[in-house]
Amino acid sequence: MKKSSREKLNLFFSAFLVIGYIICTYFFLTLTKNMDEGMGNLVNAIVFALFGLVVFYATRVGDGVPVKRFSPIVLCVLVIPALFIIISTLASGFPLHQVLVATPEVMMVAAIALGYGIPYTFLSGFEMVEEVEETDVVEGGLVQELSKTEEVADDTVVATEEDIKELEIIDGVEEEPDAE
Repeated sequence: MKKSSREKLNLFFSAFLVIGYIICTYFFLTLTKNMDEGMGNLVNAIVFALFGLVVFYATRVGDGVPVKRFSPIVLCVLVIPALFIIISTLASGFPLHQVLVATPEVMMVAAIALGYGIPYTFLSGFEMVEEVEETDVVEGGLVQELSKTEEVADDTVVATEEDIKELEIIDGVEEEPDAE
């Protein structure tokens, strides 16, 4: 399948967006070194969560209809643990705080996972919609029967007394005597 020029342009801008964000993240990291440790970790968590969101966008570029869904598995396996790691890094009362503060890379990866995981929990990308041509319709079978039932439904059919008597004879129902 050959890619259109629009798809190539989208891929170029997505790659450019990720590279540009990585450069901006480097500058944010150098700025947060001069800040208070707690505030610096918070700013880093926000910056890397936004980076995860940018990575999600860059990997989900495509044509078609966006597929919306809710994935509890991604929520439980990716989002909640990443959120726990970020909160444990920022709050000194949480378990594993000392270990996570000593290794800031873990918090960085958790923030990226959180930024990527939140939209991935609710969206999964794009689905191509195939156009059906009328020449692809198979003659006969179910299509033909449905068209006949639509024609019959459009015509009003009135049963005569002879039709009712014939049906009663076929069903074995005896004729009821008229009450005179």
